[in-house]
Amino acid sequence: MKAHYFGAGIPTLRNVDLQGRLIVLEGPDCVGRSTQIRLLQEWLENLGYGVVTTSLCRSELTEIGLTKAKRGHEIGRRTLALFYATDLADRLERAIVPALQGGFIVLADRYIYTIFARYGVRGLNAQWLRKAYSFALVPHLTLYLEVDLDVLAERALKAEKLGFWECGMDMNLADNLYDSFMRYQKRMIRAFAKMTKEFEMTKVSAHGSVMTVQQRLRKRVRSLLDLKETEAVISAPEGPVVEGMD
Repeated sequence: MKAHYFGAGIPTLRNVDLQGRLIVLEGPDCVGRSTQIRLLQEWLENLGYGVVTTSLCRSELTEIGLTKAKRGHEIGRRTLALFYATDLADRLERAIVPALQGGFIVLADRYIYTIFARYGVRGLNAQWLRKAYSFALVPHLTLYLEVDLDVLAERALKAEKLGFWECGMDMNLADNLYDSFMRYQKRMIRAFAKMTKEFEMTKVSAHGSVMTVQQRLRKRVRSLLDLKETEAVISAPEGPVVEGMD
């Protein structure tokens, strides 16, 4: 299968054959993506697949700089968006596409859609963002974890994940973390809702236990890979597990 890009793609990666599949898991902060990625990886590896995982801010070229930039809370929004674009381009060239050429399944914890949502709600032009990321590889499957705002807030509070970026404190939406979180994440959820139609994402309910959500995700992955219902049993934590913002 030839690689398919949102635009022209990266010149060195055009017309390459991909034997594997790129599966993206998207959703708002604290919805539980990282836990679900880990469980999908264990399940697929138990079934005999080679699996590579990736996420934002994991390029060796940009990880240190991006981490410092976010910690300082001072770098401009357009610059941050371009910083993340560099991160993705490097990961595509060095990790994602080579793995797909080798027949691996690549599980991505967040992708370009998170960037579009984050910086769209911060005022960057939607068409500029899409053009800036037109080099990105089109995933074979994008799963969006859908959750109500009240449930998301409850999970964030239990996990003590009301941080500066998760709450959108740079946007001056409120003078306290909780209210800012609610207003910011509401905007993010709305932005994602629009993109599920634009990019034909597959919505998956994130309500329920970890393994309930995992089974919903596996059903979609089975369809992509044409798998039968038989699978290995994987242990998992009983309650929802959340993660922060990359």
